[in-house]
Amino acid sequence: MKKGWTAATNAALALVIAAVAAVCFFPMADPAAGLDEKAVRKGTSADGVSLMFNVYWGTEEVYGILGALDEYGAKATFFLGGSWADDNVPCVKEIVARGHEIGSHGYFHRDHAALDYEENVREIAASVQFLSLAAGTPVTLFAPPSGSFSDDTLTAAENMGLKTILWSKDTVDWRDKDADVCYRRATQDVQGGDLILMHPMPHTVQALPRILAAYREKGLRAVTVGENLG
Repeated sequence: MKKGWTAATNAALALVIAAVAAVCFFPMADPAAGLDEKAVRKGTSADGVSLMFNVYWGTEEVYGILGALDEYGAKATFFLGGSWADDNVPCVKEIVARGHEIGSHGYFHRDHAALDYEENVREIAASVQFLSLAAGTPVTLFAPPSGSFSDDTLTAAENMGLKTILWSKDTVDWRDKDADVCYRRATQDVQGGDLILMHPMPHTVQALPRILAAYREKGLRAVTVGENLG
C-alpha cells in the first residue's frame, strides 16, 4: 500500500512541477502590480462564523476536532500544510468525507512575504496540486502561514484562482495553551462573518464543544469559509 501511494505521489509531484513551470513562465498578471482586492479578513454571512484550523501537526487532535464538529452538526475549513498532508492522506480524506472544506496553507510553512513571485508560485502550487489529488476536491482558498504575505503572494494566489484568507479573530491557541483562553477569544463579541483562527492543539479540542455550544446559543452557525464568503 505504501509503495503504491509512493508511486502515486511521484506522479502527482511530476504534475506539480509542470503546473508550477506553466504559472512561473506564463503568469496571467504582472507580478509587480498590486492587487485591487486585498486578502479576505471577514466573511459576509449574517449568521455564519467560520472556524479555520491551520494544520502542520496534531493529527490526533484533528480527529478530535472532527468528532466535536460532528456532534454539533458544524462545518469548518482546514488549511493544510502540504508536507503534513503528504504524511496524513487518510486524515485529509476523512476531513473531506465529513463534509468540511480544505484550503492550502503552503507546503513547507515558509514566510511568504520573504518570497518573490516565482517562489510564492512554487510553494503554493505544490500544496494545491497535492491537496487536490489527495482529497479529490478542488482547492480555492489559501491561508499564508503566520498571516505573512506580500503583493507577490496575492498575485501568485490570484493567478492560480485562489482567494487569500486571513482572520478576524485569532485564538493564538498555538502559544497560549489554555482551554478557557481559547474559548474566550473564539466567542467574545463574535458576530456573523467572523473568521476564527485555530490550530489542532489538545486544549483547543477541549474548548471546542463549549465554543460550538456558545455559537448555537447566540443563533450563529459554524460554516465553511466558502459559505461565509457567499
